[in-house]
Amino acid sequence: MTDKNKLSRRKLIKLGMAGTVTGALGASESWSEMVTIPTPQEVEGPFYPVADQRDKDADLTRVAGQNSSAKGQYIVISGFIKDDSGQPINNAVIDIWQANAAGRYDHPRDSNSAPLDPYFQGWAVIHSDNNGQYRIKTVKPGAYPATRTWTRPPHIHFKISRQGYPKLITQMYFPDESLNATDLLFNNKNRTEQAAMIAQETGGYEGLMAYTYNIVLRGH
Repeated sequence: MTDKNKLSRRKLIKLGMAGTVTGALGASESWSEMVTIPTPQEVEGPFYPVADQRDKDADLTRVAGQNSSAKGQYIVISGFIKDDSGQPINNAVIDIWQANAAGRYDHPRDSNSAPLDPYFQGWAVIHSDNNGQYRIKTVKPGAYPATRTWTRPPHIHFKISRQGYPKLITQMYFPDESLNATDLLFNNKNRTEQAAMIAQETGGYEGLMAYTYNIVLRGH
């Protein structure tokens, strides 16, 4: 194992986690749930929203003023924004965008033939609370063709900004997706980085499938 793939014992001791890693991994928990390593950077991608919209709240399943709701599997994603010493970061700007359930972005450059969903918000800009926590309700995004030979797995884009910290652009992946194994971006990361980018399925929240995804910003 290379130094890049190792987690320092000093870091684990600092976080009070030495001796717990093996058992936790045996329970299939995400590294991002246990160890405060900076969340890996990723490219912004070509589909960051270019047209502003009035509704950018934490519920992406509905658009303000519309009398219907988005198609697809509704899910809840929550987690904490923290720094690499484990301290929560309040009032961080969390910019989130994604494809709809059919794998289509509401973006003029998306040539995917999948249908748009006029009732899917697709973009949210929210803030972490005083404890560094955030929560969104959305639909699980569909996979889509990036090229003729590359299909992107379901994923959600995050851009995190907070004064005093470097801006982070990353992508959240879902567990147990077969397309993760062939994704060019995901496989450009080492195993520890991959684990930090996969959300953990954490049961239900108000009757919906729930995922936890913690985001760690590099310190000052």
